[in-house]
Amino acid sequence: MALDLVDYERKAHEAVQAFWGNREAAKQKQIDSGKADQGERAGVTGGKNMDGFMALIRDIVRTNGLAHAQIHQSKGMLTLPGYFRPTKLWDILVIHKGELIASVELKSQVGPSFGNNFNNRTEEAIGTAHDFWTAYREGAFGKRPRPFVGWLIMVEDAPESRSPVKDTSPHFPVFEEFKGASYLKRYDLLCQKLVQEQLYTTATLIMSPRSAATTGEFSEMSAMTGLRTFVTTLAGHIAAESARVKTGFRKELVSDRSKNRKELVSDRSKKLKVDIRTDIIPEISPR
Repeated sequence: MALDLVDYERKAHEAVQAFWGNREAAKQKQIDSGKADQGERAGVTGGKNMDGFMALIRDIVRTNGLAHAQIHQSKGMLTLPGYFRPTKLWDILVIHKGELIASVELKSQVGPSFGNNFNNRTEEAIGTAHDFWTAYREGAFGKRPRPFVGWLIMVEDAPESRSPVKDTSPHFPVFEEFKGASYLKRYDLLCQKLVQEQLYTTATLIMSPRSAATTGEFSEMSAMTGLRTFVTTLAGHIAAESARVKTGFRKELVSDRSKNRKELVSDRSKKLKVDIRTDIIPEISPR
């Protein structure tokens, strides 16, 4: 069966448009209430900025074989056990018949403080993945196949995020690929390395300017970290899990039928033995 990519490009444009629209709406709402946060934080604390991407993930799961899976988005249902900490709150979880199928982190960053936020996002992404896979190794989610673990970030496409950045490392040189790399390039390298080190199944970077509030415009840095890779990998994982679950169900069904046949044959055999014993008892004629 071919994978259903759910017209993801159109939906991604709508998600980007909603992202910028929701940010502005949240900021305006706080201004009107007289409780506005400082700077760009007002657009973040309003929440729901990445809802369009959540809807895209839901559609991928529903149309690729797990229509009846539980897709959790409510805060009270998004925690998973950790190894270095008791729990971790994810952005979206997919669970089917008690098995963890997928967990996804959705992040965003807008200017002007790209430097500090990049470091925070990097440390968080690495720590979350390491904690998750250690908990998985220790059986926190049961003895199950590896789930899909995704990381997607949308970063503002602006002169500050595209400009080369200098680093100071007085004792040892930084890796060559980071020298003069912009924050967007650093995010692209981060996503690549998160996948190469098997910390995430796939990691994606989307760039978008603020003007996309009306156009839904976005771009990508590389095929490896592009949205199509995220969508096809997730769709493939869901289809594979659907096939695995259906195969397991068929085996259980065949096993149950076989068991029922054996019980039926056994019952018939017992009845036949009784009949035979009855037939061979000789009649005793009175002398």
